[in-house]
Amino acid sequence: MSEELRSIPPQHGSFVFTSESVTEGHPDKIADQISDAVLDAILAKEIELQEQGYIAPNGVPANVENVRCACETLVTTGTVIVAGEIRTQAYVDVQEIARGVIRRIGYNRAKFGFDCDTCGVMSLIHEQSPDIAQGVDESFETQTGATTDPIDLIAPATRA
Repeated sequence: MSEELRSIPPQHGSFVFTSESVTEGHPDKIADQISDAVLDAILAKEIELQEQGYIAPNGVPANVENVRCACETLVTTGTVIVAGEIRTQAYVDVQEIARGVIRRIGYNRAKFGFDCDTCGVMSLIHEQSPDIAQGVDESFETQTGATTDPIDLIAPATRA
């Protein structure tokens, strides 16, 4: 923050608005594309398994309606980290998906500073926790088919 902004005394309800714009190939854009590609691959595979009538060893059948995916990606020089909690019967090759996205973007030579074939790709994805599953599967919206929870519509208390 500039000295000029620091010297202005804060006023009730005032704020400083900032904005960021990044170009194609920026790590944030790459990360978003990798996360999206992982979700797309999981959904496609789950649909395929569902159509085949796949039932997991624990007795749970493949069903795209039951897929839950909280997938985040971090990209930095030479490294991609894909992490999150996912519930699915499908297996997808996260490393290959990440490399494919990076290749499609055009980072395919070390001289570009990032190479799809030599960067490290770490997958830290694990099964969705029961607590998160309960919050998603048994939410008011899910139970009633509503688009909003009435509690979210309650105005916050005002200060006197």
